Amino acid sequence: MKTWTTVFLVLFLAVHEAYCQQPSSAEKPLLQVMFWNTENFFDPFNDSTVNDEEFLPGALRAWNFKKYETKRNHIYQVIAAIGGWDPPDVIGLAEVENRFVLNDLVANTPLAKYNYRIVHKNSPDPRGIDVALLYREDRFRVIDKRYFPVYNAGGKIERTREILYVAGITGHDTLHIFVNHWPSRAGRKNDSELKRCHVALTLKSKTDSLLRRNPKAFVLITGDFNDEPTDKSLIRCLGAKTDTAGAQSNGLYNLSALLSLNGKIRGTHKYEGKWAILDQVIVSGSLLQKGKHICTDASKLSVFAPDFLLEKDDRWMGYKPFRTYNGMQYQGGYSDHLPVIIKLVRK
Repeated sequence: MKTWTTVFLVLFLAVHEAYCQQPSSAEKPLLQVMFWNTENFFDPFNDSTVNDEEFLPGALRAWNFKKYETKRNHIYQVIAAIGGWDPPDVIGLAEVENRFVLNDLVANTPLAKYNYRIVHKNSPDPRGIDVALLYREDRFRVIDKRYFPVYNAGGKIERTREILYVAGITGHDTLHIFVNHWPSRAGRKNDSELKRCHVALTLKSKTDSLLRRNPKAFVLITGDFNDEPTDKSLIRCLGAKTDTAGAQSNGLYNLSALLSLNGKIRGTHKYEGKWAILDQVIVSGSLLQKGKHICTDASKLSVFAPDFLLEKDDRWMGYKPFRTYNGMQYQGGYSDHLPVIIKLVRK
């Protein structure tokens, strides 16, 4: 009871803070979509098919069920706080280990009353971290779901996270969602950049095919791209434009390039004192065309950064995301990434 009381009090403060900071608007969101890299949402059980040894009770991190439950409850708290007692309709997640942690999140926390459904598949990633989608069936009715493997230049499947594709009905419109978690920046820059371009080209082939069939299709791409909006993988390999002026229906436009950031944060992730916008939302031009259908724009995209998701950065000054671990030291935080939220409306 004490644990849930603490969560409730922090959640109340977060909801109040988030509500007071939002500008008033006559537009009521038709759909609210969230993406968050949860940073190592692992269970404490050994899986012999993946390299999860780092997050076991006997490992150096001393991961255990109590720490896992704290992590799960933190994720619930953030999801609930974002919605202001009406959690997001669609949630893309990265760095989740398996179906067990997702089932536990939606069934054994107060999120259970929202009846979230799960789209998940184990990926080829060596560590076993996957992307997944949660959705409220009364707001978003899924009609198609697939996972697309990533191929390298030699035609072989890369051992990385697959791209999740989900199509669903919201109102009277069909929305096509792609959830991504591209390879990290670890190692040599040229090598890691090439890997991200392989994912970008795979994604581009899928969106090109979709937009050829229907040039006015509503496409929303989100995820942790491990690159910024102006980097090669997103500009040249994916072809996502950073300027929405004169947007064409069948083009891709990176709304995160137009984010207005101020105050304590300058992005969604901070490394060695530098903020970066790694977690992004990209849309087809059709979603920027206002009419009797769903639409959005950069003003409806935001980074969720209440005080409880941040901590002081003693080394580099300012603030940084409040992580679960600082190096190998457990500090009981949330994630090294901040969530992003996009609202879709109908004029």
